[in-house]
Amino acid sequence: MNVTLKLYASLADYLPADARLNQVRIELSDDSTIAAVIERYGLPQRLTHLVLVNGVFVPPSERAGTRLRDGDHLAIWPPIAGG
Repeated sequence: MNVTLKLYASLADYLPADARLNQVRIELSDDSTIAAVIERYGLPQRLTHLVLVNGVFVPPSERAGTRLRDGDHLAIWPPIAGG
């Protein structure tokens, strides 16, 4: 299956070199979870603050059990401070 992975702010550095506009299409096995994608790309857990699948928030406690589907959009943001 294919999923669009979008990484924002400093997490964009973890995308492959061929990524465009902070996103890349990735091929995954049919049983892939959000946690598996986070691990595959070496994203530090402390930096995966806001995770959305198709615009819906997925809390940390559900990421290991949430399976992705063909065509999903997985977006991940680090904690952001401002003022």
